[in-house]
Amino acid sequence: MIATYTAEIVEAAGSGIGLRPAAGSTIPTEPSEVNLLGLAIALAMGAAGYEHHAEPRDPEIQTIGGLLTGDVTMPWRVSRPPASEAGALYVVCDRSDSGTWKCRIEQPSAGGIHPDSAEHY
Repeated sequence: MIATYTAEIVEAAGSGIGLRPAAGSTIPTEPSEVNLLGLAIALAMGAAGYEHHAEPRDPEIQTIGGLLTGDVTMPWRVSRPPASEAGALYVVCDRSDSGTWKCRIEQPSAGGIHPDSAEHY
């Protein structure tokens, strides 16, 4: 069973953000798992200050599955300095034994992403 998903948040000027899955991340394929992970990511991003911008999402192209694989961007923006100024940010998600996903936004320390060594948003 899938236990973790980690992806770098990539800002695409004018079109929102995308996710670049880290090596070793497993992306769910079952539709309800894709949706649950997508919702957990949206909650974590909202808590970290991301919001939808005026451009609506195109549901034919901008799918949750496409976001998880890194194939599409979503119309989100953030009210903080661009990643180039603030450093790379990652969405880190863990799946519990009960099947729920819990995600957080992290800025890695020099040693990489680790729950005890990253700044949480």
